[in-house]
Amino acid sequence: MAAAGNATVTGRPVTTGRPRHGGVIFDVDGTLLDTNYLHVAAWWEAFCERGHDIRCADVQRALGMGSAELVQWVLGRPDSSVIDAHSRHFAPYLGRLRPLPGAADLLTATARLGLNVVLATSAKDDEIELMLDAIGARDSIGTVVSSGAVERTKPHPDIVTLALGESGTDRARAVMVGDAVWDVIAARRAGIPCIGLVSGGIAEEQLRDAGAVEVYPGPAALLGNLQASTIGRLGSGQQVMLGRQAAG
Repeated sequence: MAAAGNATVTGRPVTTGRPRHGGVIFDVDGTLLDTNYLHVAAWWEAFCERGHDIRCADVQRALGMGSAELVQWVLGRPDSSVIDAHSRHFAPYLGRLRPLPGAADLLTATARLGLNVVLATSAKDDEIELMLDAIGARDSIGTVVSSGAVERTKPHPDIVTLALGESGTDRARAVMVGDAVWDVIAARRAGIPCIGLVSGGIAEEQLRDAGAVEVYPGPAALLGNLQASTIGRLGSGQQVMLGRQAAG
């Protein structure tokens, strides 16, 4: 798999420089890319194709989980054929991925604070390059990890733990940014706080109830409040604790 700029992708060594100790782990779908409702449409088509009568709302609430976990959540039982169908139905969107406003600038600003910029995604390996092209800011991204490299996906903490390890990020100086309840839960289980974004369609109240320490409308709003945020405190060398605080 190709790397993002000078980044390490799913476990390859960092090729330049010495790993910094503070870092931010970013989810991708719904956090950096405006793709959540494209996934809802593709999943709905996949479930219907396989003979399952489901509600789009149930799919939307499950976004952020791995594919097998999502199918289990929606149906109450596994069905691998739905996963294959989702890949086919999502494929036409891959060439039309769009970043959320402020996404690339947020990654660049985070890197300029001297923090590791890490992407953690449930995307398949062959989709990652297209996602990186759509996001931009490749030179700011240090590490990319995908759910294919772990045994258990979100809400389990495995991908967050892998991201910390592969990027050389100190757990006491790390935060995750995600749009799903499952991002918040996975981060907390890995022992780090999570900033929530409502750009993926999950309400602020739900993200806060799951334990998000801050919540913003999207990456542009977080960027506008970066210095006062948990990311800004990490950039100034502070450690962060699990807990809640109001977003500015």
